[in-house]
Amino acid sequence: MGPLVAAGITAGAVLAVVGLPPVDLHGPWHYLGVMGPLCGGTRGVHAMLLGRLDEAWRYNPLSLVLVPGAVLALVRETVGRVSGRWLNLRVTHRRAALLLALLPLTALTVNQQAHADLLRTGPESGMPTGLLLYAAAAPLIVIVLAVRLRSRRRADPS
Repeated sequence: MGPLVAAGITAGAVLAVVGLPPVDLHGPWHYLGVMGPLCGGTRGVHAMLLGRLDEAWRYNPLSLVLVPGAVLALVRETVGRVSGRWLNLRVTHRRAALLLALLPLTALTVNQQAHADLLRTGPESGMPTGLLLYAAAAPLIVIVLAVRLRSRRRADPS
């Protein structure tokens, strides 16, 4: 997870310096008026990295947790690689943890839908780039899932 987090922090730093991308990266549901829990996330992280906490909260409250969480994950990765000792968290009651995670996720989804007018604003490129990216990524996702399923079947001795 370390390289992914490092790439995310780097991308966030680039966004903070260069600004938001001038393309529409929304998913398919966005065009139907459905705001998911990640809607406004890019603008929220951008605002967070610029120190505009109230703006980050308005776009997506999750951004206030995401940026510090990414920094902590990167610190964990660095300490683990240097010392060979890793801080791990073991969840023993998975159903309870899942239910506890679903509560704030549901609240965030409701919050984002309530702010649909704010979240619908963005680059007016005319081209829904997000839909093109989803269409391009779909075959790749199917291939990756097929390869993983096949490798699991080969690894299973039964």
